[in-house]
Amino acid sequence: MSFMSALVVFTIAWWISFFAVLPIGVQGQWEDGSTIEGTEEAAPKEPMLKKKALWATIGAAVITAAAAMIVPRLLAN
Repeated sequence: MSFMSALVVFTIAWWISFFAVLPIGVQGQWEDGSTIEGTEEAAPKEPMLKKKALWATIGAAVITAAAAMIVPRLLAN
């Protein structure tokens, strides 16, 4: 797998992983009554975006590594 192919796989895998982990552990402001004036009640109180971006990066690295091992074997046949 070339570098550009790996980069494309990593980018797509990162976004899919990010959207998969995005809703995990999020509480809306309405759940504990801490709605801030001028914001939507369903807005997350603490979105934890840095933590989720880290998990998405780890997931994308695993997916890219798996693709790098599987794709050449499929193309060789």
